[in-house]
Amino acid sequence: MRTSIIIAIFCSLSAMVSAQQYTLEECINIALQNNVNIKQQELNKAQRHIAYTQARNELLPSVNASAGQNFIFGRSIGLDNTYQNTNSSQTSLGVGANITLFDGLRMKHNIDAKRADLSAAEADLEKFKDDMEISVATAFLQVLLQKELLQIANEQIQLTDANMNRRKELIKSGKMAQGEIYELEAQRAREEQNKVQAESNLKLALLDLAQIMELDDFSNFDVSAPPVESIISEGVPLSPFDIFQTALLTRPEIKAAEYRWQSSEKEVLMAKSQLYPSLSFGANFGTGYYNMSGRPNDSFNKQIRNNMSNSLGFSLRIPIFNKFQTRDNIRLAELAAANNQLEIDKVKIDLRKRIEQAYQNALGAQSKWKATQKSELSGREAYRFAQEKFDNGRANPYELFQAKSSLTQTLSDQAQAKYEYAFRLKILELLKN
Repeated sequence: MRTSIIIAIFCSLSAMVSAQQYTLEECINIALQNNVNIKQQELNKAQRHIAYTQARNELLPSVNASAGQNFIFGRSIGLDNTYQNTNSSQTSLGVGANITLFDGLRMKHNIDAKRADLSAAEADLEKFKDDMEISVATAFLQVLLQKELLQIANEQIQLTDANMNRRKELIKSGKMAQGEIYELEAQRAREEQNKVQAESNLKLALLDLAQIMELDDFSNFDVSAPPVESIISEGVPLSPFDIFQTALLTRPEIKAAEYRWQSSEKEVLMAKSQLYPSLSFGANFGTGYYNMSGRPNDSFNKQIRNNMSNSLGFSLRIPIFNKFQTRDNIRLAELAAANNQLEIDKVKIDLRKRIEQAYQNALGAQSKWKATQKSELSGREAYRFAQEKFDNGRANPYELFQAKSSLTQTLSDQAQAKYEYAFRLKILELLKN
């Protein structure tokens, strides 16, 4: 299962902190349990398993019992072989068995085809789970991003509050005019608005994750995770070619397409088996009881013992002409097999495109992440310098506000770049395994 892969990338997640706080592993497990599409695919797998079992059971003989009761009114043939006006009744009992000895290997090919169908259903189920896991991981990362943006908003408010307190002290001591506080108060109001928006975005991200998990109650839903830096410490894999070569051996969509092609190849052989004769063997046992009114009849038990009969026989069926149905069935099966072969090529091409796009996206996100790290250092230094200038009276409040706004934007861009990079790495890792 791919769950262990994502969890390994996220490192060892801490256990649930509270009743409403979930780790990534718990989110994925809940989503896999609740998702309707996965449940439907599990039912489809169960149906394929039953079909495979039925195909194997066709090798067994069939055994059937029969019983009949007839009542005859009017003229009936008597013991002297003449018809008489009398009523009679007849009871018949029998058991028969039949087994196919040779059918052109149709049953064998059918078993192989149903086995391949079952394997394809298992691969489809794995693909559904992969898609669900990456959806949960994506939504989980989005929650972490919104949490960090909210933290940035809170930190900016705390920084502004500290500046306001410092200026109020200067105003009290007469070293600064009262008007110097108004710009900070306006800035504080804007930052409070940004915080409210960040809180709303976090709630929406949590709602999105909870809906993907299909939770019944998510009013107090929250997540717990380690710092995202641990996610992106491994870096981008070596090359898209290496990822693609590994994916060819492991990806469930490739396996599913190959299994469907194998099944269609067996169906071609099944169609061709209709060209060969079929041979079956049968055995029957029967007995009966006959009662005619107006004359003495042996007892039921005696007649049952005396009327026993057994038979053994072989049945050979040789196809000669069936309106070209066998020929057309073979052609249709061959066309289906050819189409499934093309489907394998199509899945491989699509997978190659996805890997190359994911690889380039990861490289771009990595470069953006590194660039924002440098921007953070320069932004913090620019804000520190603007703060010193303002404190020394060499800068006005607007210049300080501009430096602080620039730093806030840089921190926001850095957080988004960081989580985008983590998301791109998730995509690559899932495509590889």
